[in-house]
Amino acid sequence: MNLQSWTPGRVNLIGEWIDFNGGTVLPASLPLGVEITLESSPDRFDHVTSAQFPGTASAEQNAPAQKHWADYVFGALKAARKQRWIKGAQAVHLDSIIPAGAGVSSSAAVTVGVLKACAPNGVDPTRIALLAQSVENDFIGVPCGIMDQMAVAHARPGEALALNTRTLNIEQLAIPEGWTFAVIHSGIERKLADGRYKERRDDCLAAAKLLGVDYLCDAEDLSALPPDLHPIGQHVLSEGARSRAAIIALRDSDARAFGDQMTASHASLRDDFKVSTPEIDALVDDAVKLGARGARITGAGFGGCIVALLEDNKPAQWWTNLHAAHPASRWICDVKAG
Repeated sequence: MNLQSWTPGRVNLIGEWIDFNGGTVLPASLPLGVEITLESSPDRFDHVTSAQFPGTASAEQNAPAQKHWADYVFGALKAARKQRWIKGAQAVHLDSIIPAGAGVSSSAAVTVGVLKACAPNGVDPTRIALLAQSVENDFIGVPCGIMDQMAVAHARPGEALALNTRTLNIEQLAIPEGWTFAVIHSGIERKLADGRYKERRDDCLAAAKLLGVDYLCDAEDLSALPPDLHPIGQHVLSEGARSRAAIIALRDSDARAFGDQMTASHASLRDDFKVSTPEIDALVDDAVKLGARGARITGAGFGGCIVALLEDNKPAQWWTNLHAAHPASRWICDVKAG
């Protein structure tokens, strides 16, 4: 019997690098996703094929990670077997229209999607999200937070997900009529497993330890931090405040206030957290100059996408002008009211 699932990618509207620091984040689901089909494998090997990649990736059941793109599938299958949701090896086929290396959670969509396909009906999406996070942390070796997995497990079209990453409480917020969040790839690919994500995360954990708090978002006074960690703490505290302010602006349908928080978020990620690039900085600046209410790098940084808020504007004309100034950029999708 075939098992199937469809899982969306996500864009984080604001609240960057604070999911493992105890902050509140605001992702939204994309109209782009991954379709996953599973069936029993005739041998002891898991086999993975993709409409986007040639060949077949194979690994013996429960083997360690292969340093291959298919590891997200192998890890999810291993976790599903441990939960006794499936038995034996599986043949898995992926068909994804989520761009990889863009910061819009293609990996989380695959991991959550495989687990969703394997899980019995009625399994809590939060349980699936936590299992998917453990796959990335323990099997893949990326010490990510919980935002991406919760976003793709819970988010619904036309809504943003206000997620308290400490309690995992969620609030579904409708995107106001007339708002368009444009997701634009900078043309710069990025990878999280290359060590830079771990370095920034370790900096955050070190800062929290020096300040004697469990979560860096709980800090009130950063004066005890050394010069190399003070900007890290400054970003985390200010981003938490921006995220809370943006949620209020979303509830009030205040596009100007929301956009201001987005643009301030980018400046903090650029200057304090240092996860942007000159090309992305220029793309964000021009996005705003050409009419966006606000714009920012989205995802972990080091490349990938920006997200820009347009209100009562013509996205097609805005994009034509932006792309003319930045030919390496490419339109991914837009997110708007359902």
